[in-house]
Amino acid sequence: MEWLTNPELWVAFLTLTALEIVLGIDNIIFISILVSRLPKHQQPKARFFGLALAMGTRILLLLSISWVMRLTTDLFHVFEQGFSGRDLILFFGGLFLLFKSTAEIYNSLEGEEEAHGGGGKTYGFMGIIIQIAIIDIVFSLDSVITAVGLVDNVPIMVAAIVISVIVMMLSAGTISAFIDKHPSLKILALSFLIVVGTILVAEAFGVHVPKGYVYFAMAFSLAVEAVNIRMRTARMAKQGLEQDAVQLRKNTPD
Repeated sequence: MEWLTNPELWVAFLTLTALEIVLGIDNIIFISILVSRLPKHQQPKARFFGLALAMGTRILLLLSISWVMRLTTDLFHVFEQGFSGRDLILFFGGLFLLFKSTAEIYNSLEGEEEAHGGGGKTYGFMGIIIQIAIIDIVFSLDSVITAVGLVDNVPIMVAAIVISVIVMMLSAGTISAFIDKHPSLKILALSFLIVVGTILVAEAFGVHVPKGYVYFAMAFSLAVEAVNIRMRTARMAKQGLEQDAVQLRKNTPD
């Protein structure tokens, strides 16, 4: 019970929990967009299983930390560029994220009429879970490596991951509903997933892009989009009031 009175462990725990939540935002967005392809009654269960899978993957990677660390050792070289197991996971994971995000954007724009007409492409529950599992491995890898770099206490790391995933589970439904309600926000989220996929591929080739720039761009764009949503809502409310006034004048006898 020494950890209860150790302020350093508490600071490490809170810092790591906050970082895990921030690093999990792109994971929540990806899961929210994927599960939106399922029937409404299956979406909460898919979100729960997807995030539970993310938590399980991260804990398993932590418990096999020596294997994770060996992933940073170069396996082969191409034109004097070394590639490790981590690089390969980031490369193929980034390509998968680019493919899925681009396909979702195309479906949202070009396939919108087919989806409304009932001819849109649908996915099975297990198909969605498998796709979530693939991308969870990629997101979990960087999350675990970040955790190892900050804290050397495995129980603290596991506790931070569990708490962060619980927070994500509680907020995933709200985020999904908000994205579904505002199509422009969905396109913005998919665009950021393309950026994340590009960064993963770049890091596989040894090009490091500070994620602070990406998160700042995301926060700024979301703030601008929030203003746009507020303006559209106010405009629609004003138009509704004007229509009500016109209708009232028509119904009022001279």
